[in-house]
Amino acid sequence: MSVPHTKRVCQIIKLKPEAEAEYKQIHAAVWPGVLAALKRHHIVDYSIHYHPPLQLLIANFKYTGSDYDADMRGIAEDPETQRWWKVTDGMQESFVEGATGSGGAVPWWQDLEEVFRFEGKA
Repeated sequence: MSVPHTKRVCQIIKLKPEAEAEYKQIHAAVWPGVLAALKRHHIVDYSIHYHPPLQLLIANFKYTGSDYDADMRGIAEDPETQRWWKVTDGMQESFVEGATGSGGAVPWWQDLEEVFRFEGKA
């Protein structure tokens, strides 16, 4: 159930076809420091799905903090997360014009607009 102040985020990026096996392997055992940074910065219920025909990665997560931009900067400043991104960014191709990698001034993952939500109440 959503908390009233919860922000839902959905993002996409392209996975390079030659990186599929490695990407899945590394995400089967995400580094504890990366997970700790996400938790510290109020990211919960995070999942990434893969659609092979379009080589599309689809990330969904909920943000439960009160300052999204500050928490995103906090994640980007985390040394373990920076090391993680050095590994994973090379496996991806951004849809965002001008993006050069995770944690940069231009977002690496493309944010998507939410067009429908049903939370079980009619």
